[in-house]
Amino acid sequence: MSIPKPITEIWKPELVRLPKLTTSRRLFRIFGHGLVKLVAKVCLNVNLEGMENFPKTGPLLIVINHIGDADAVAVVSQLPSPPDALGKIELYDLPILGKMMHWYGMIWLHRGRADIKAIRSALDGLAENRIIIIAPEGRYSLTGALEEGSGGAAFLAYKSGAPVLPITVTGTENENVYGNLKRFKRAKVNIKIGKMLQFANQFSTKQEAVRQGTSQIMVALANLLPEKYRGEYS
Repeated sequence: MSIPKPITEIWKPELVRLPKLTTSRRLFRIFGHGLVKLVAKVCLNVNLEGMENFPKTGPLLIVINHIGDADAVAVVSQLPSPPDALGKIELYDLPILGKMMHWYGMIWLHRGRADIKAIRSALDGLAENRIIIIAPEGRYSLTGALEEGSGGAAFLAYKSGAPVLPITVTGTENENVYGNLKRFKRAKVNIKIGKMLQFANQFSTKQEAVRQGTSQIMVALANLLPEKYRGEYS
């Protein structure tokens, strides 16, 4: 029996918006991207496959599996430029890190709720040809394998017409990353970039797009993963 997905208890809609790419924010993103690359180099031993599948321009919706705290660090460190990302609003209250993420410009999301502002912000970003990352499982997996995907990513792809790029990461489980760091070792991490999915003109209704699109996204992620990570989509 699957464990219910989390529902955000706090409500801060005033923080939800598409971040404006001001000069100061662009500079901070360059700094932040460099910092993420440094942290990944020091803490992780990353092997990357499929970079030839990454497009030169947006719009683009990147979907990733979520198995640990280091997922975003590992994936973002391998991207050619700093992306936008949807992140749970709870992270805003983290000391230092929460403020840095806010300065970077997260699209904050209230999980398990009808967060229309977050959806509109993401759609506005894709309309501006931005690259946006989302974890369709809605949380890091409690089993280490794929959990059932939610419909947010498929809905964004359907409404925006933006292509979807599946990227998977393995080796970023907390026990692996933190366990290796305690022994002054770098965790071995594998990242795979798959082929792009395109939902434009594929579905006749929103309901069909969300249902079948979510299935296609999660199966695409599963196909990039070793069997033990496929979970619900084995």
